[in-house]
Amino acid sequence: MITQGVQVTSRCAACGGVLVRDVGQFTERGQLRWGIEGRCQKCPEGWCETGTGPAPQEVRQALLAEHGAVRLRLADKGGSLVPVLRALREMNGLSLGEARLAAADLSGEGLIGTFVEMTLLAQGLERRSVATTLATSPD
Repeated sequence: MITQGVQVTSRCAACGGVLVRDVGQFTERGQLRWGIEGRCQKCPEGWCETGTGPAPQEVRQALLAEHGAVRLRLADKGGSLVPVLRALREMNGLSLGEARLAAADLSGEGLIGTFVEMTLLAQGLERRSVATTLATSPD
C-alpha cells in the first residue's frame, strides 16, 4: 500500500468553529483511491467520503502543496515504447493517441503528479519490465 495525506483546517459552515479535514491518496489492490474525513472541533459536524480513481482537485492540491510534486521518467529512453504504451492504456484508460503523448512525456521531461500517482504508475511500468526513475520535482 502506498499512502500520503495532509491535514487541512478551515471554518465550519455549521458553527464557525475550526473544521479539521484529513485528506489523502492511497492505493488499494493496485487501484488509486482518495479520501476526505472532516470533523469540527466545536460541534458534532463531521463526514467521510472516499473514491476510486483520480482524486478531486482539492485533495491533489493539498497534497502537492504539503509534499511537493514527483516526476516520473523512463530510465532507458532508447528502449521500446510498446510496453510503456500498454501500461499507460491499461492503468489510465488512455486512448492510443493519449498514451503516445504520455509516453513522449515519460521519455522527455517526465510526468508530474503526486507521490501516490507516480509511484503507482512506476509499479505498473515495472510489471512490464520498464525501468523508471522517481524524483521530487520543483514544479
